[in-house]
Amino acid sequence: MTEYPDDTVGGLPTPPRTIIDADGRKIEIRTADDSLEELVEMYLDFHAEDRAQGIPPTNESDIREWLSVVTRDEELNVIAYHEGNPVGHVMLVSDEEDAYELAIFVLQEYQGAHIGTELLRTALGGAAEEGIERVWLSVERWNRPAVSLYKKIGFQETGDDHFEKMMKLRLDG
Repeated sequence: MTEYPDDTVGGLPTPPRTIIDADGRKIEIRTADDSLEELVEMYLDFHAEDRAQGIPPTNESDIREWLSVVTRDEELNVIAYHEGNPVGHVMLVSDEEDAYELAIFVLQEYQGAHIGTELLRTALGGAAEEGIERVWLSVERWNRPAVSLYKKIGFQETGDDHFEKMMKLRLDG
């Protein structure tokens, strides 16, 4: 796998925290606890056009199976809530190379209000606090808003193929 950047990203907020999004909504961001059922409901509401690289799955049994893997104890999950309901989810899933793959999902009606940015920043701050140093992701190359967000946070492109860009980040622990 390609090397991680030498520069580190630090000074990120940690969960729990509350923000006001660009639409004036109060959003609570906190580490997931026993949130499986809430997340199943959130992912059942996911629009087909917001699915990327085959995730999240589309039917309830596949969503449950997928979540049972990505919410294990060794993984880090941070959720954004509006009025007690999850509206966004960041997961950091450990790999075989002592790094973590990141994925973020925000319900369509909450996109464009800076929830994704703050959820991502908070999850990465929580990851640094937990001692996670290396984070990577792949993103569809035509998803310009996501690529722009990742670059703004500090991710650097480390490779791509015809469909996806590989981006990596080193956290300041």
